[in-house]
Amino acid sequence: MADIIELKATDLAAMLCSRVCHDLINPVGAIGNGLEVLADPGQAEMAPFARDLIANAAKQSRAKLEFARLAYGASSTAGTDFDTRECERVAKLLFEIEKAELDWQVPAILMPKHKAKLFMNMLLIAAGSVPRGGYVKAEISGPAGQEAFRLTAKGPKTLIPAGSEGLLSGAPEEGVDARGIQPFYTGILARMTEMELKIGIENEEFVFTATPKAAAAEAA
Repeated sequence: MADIIELKATDLAAMLCSRVCHDLINPVGAIGNGLEVLADPGQAEMAPFARDLIANAAKQSRAKLEFARLAYGASSTAGTDFDTRECERVAKLLFEIEKAELDWQVPAILMPKHKAKLFMNMLLIAAGSVPRGGYVKAEISGPAGQEAFRLTAKGPKTLIPAGSEGLLSGAPEEGVDARGIQPFYTGILARMTEMELKIGIENEEFVFTATPKAAAAEAA
């Protein structure tokens, strides 16, 4: 088995920042373009289009920023637990700009911060498994402290996002850079929380699970 890549904290932070910037550059640029049109008296006929462009881009920016704050950042540091109702709110914002529909089957519970981050990052990978739309179902089951996560998805084109298996394992053949940092970070969170990840296609459906390692060992 290949050795797990250990990133310096500065490298991890830099790559995650790069990922956030990549996600935001297009909608923020669109807002700027729309404002330029509104400021140009010679393009008055384009004003309605520009307003729609700004509104749509602002919606995308908000959804991506809120997701990044919860899934990558410190978010609320007042305690060590996250309320899954806040996760639901952020997830629904994200799926307003995604092509797939979200089926949220998660009880209202408190979870340790890093476990909640793991679940949200798994959700983003699941969204990427249906690039042409479809559905993503998010589920959490099990007693407190032994929660198991299950993400399933299916659409006209269902796939395992490129490179995600190696990145999740922490030992991608081609190394890790800003393009692959999100699934790599997901793997880091899984190892931190002692969760066993499994990803694949079953009966034409994308299935992504995280199980407490003790439970996974017993099942094996």
